[in-house]
Amino acid sequence: MKRRAFITLLGGAASWPLAARAQQSAMPVVGFLRTTAAAGSAHLVAAFRQGLSEAGFVEGQNVAVEYRWGNDQDDRIPGMAAELVRRQAAVIVANGIAVPAVKAATGTIPIVFTTGFDPVRTGLVASLSRPGGNATGVVFTMTDLATKQLGLLHELAPKAAIIAVLGDPDQPELEVELQEIQAAGRAIGLQILIVKAASERDLNAAFATVVQARADALLVRGSPLFLTRRRQLVALATRHSLLASYPSRDYAEVGGLMSYGPSITDAYRRVGIYVGRILKGTTPADLPVEMAAKFDLVINLATAKAIDLDIPPTLLARADEVIE
Repeated sequence: MKRRAFITLLGGAASWPLAARAQQSAMPVVGFLRTTAAAGSAHLVAAFRQGLSEAGFVEGQNVAVEYRWGNDQDDRIPGMAAELVRRQAAVIVANGIAVPAVKAATGTIPIVFTTGFDPVRTGLVASLSRPGGNATGVVFTMTDLATKQLGLLHELAPKAAIIAVLGDPDQPELEVELQEIQAAGRAIGLQILIVKAASERDLNAAFATVVQARADALLVRGSPLFLTRRRQLVALATRHSLLASYPSRDYAEVGGLMSYGPSITDAYRRVGIYVGRILKGTTPADLPVEMAAKFDLVINLATAKAIDLDIPPTLLARADEVIE
């Protein structure tokens, strides 16, 4: 995407005519907060705008959107959340890592989230069907996908006898996922090596264990830590010649070989629809938390070529997106 087009897409109000900006005061303001960077997020913004449009709202015409990007620096998020509250946003959209900061900043402004964590267990909502409070959104869990993700990695690396699985012990669903992965591995004759990392400093030690065990492939589980450090994870996998699969497109976009998981793009479209419904008067307490319904297989063909790997044609044909 050309720089000018990219800035126009993400910059919002900064590029609008003066008269259009003057009209903003009469429009509801939606805060859009993500812990990641703006670069690489254009597809999420476009999907969010599509959802808004489906609900009857067009940015710059009858709704204003203020974007905040954490650039993977989580310590910036509380300040950004507080800023959107001071801005008197009508609704605040937040990704999973940012939600606690937004919840701490306001108990009244509606929040629409996307998260990979159980929102009931983490206290975001009272229940999926009746959230209560001021938050609702779209949730995608990895537990039911673990076996599928292992199968895809085995298809990508059929000669790998040992597959390492990297998990964050702070994630409550991890043990259930690991049990499913180990059972699936036994069924197809694979040895599964479990390694865990609860902090950034644990990552190098985890990879050293993987290399020492002579694993050829790596399956990364979902974790806020891993998402924030995804560039480091991808670099470590490349350095140690590990064929790696990740839980979301965020990793493939920064050079990860393959990802399979819920479509974050589709989640943001649905978030846009929910924001529109709230702007029309529905309360978050009356909007059930939705479960992800679409899943994407993403293959980074540029990475595959760089390591001289031929992706199996049957796998390539099933990919929802190929990054070249």
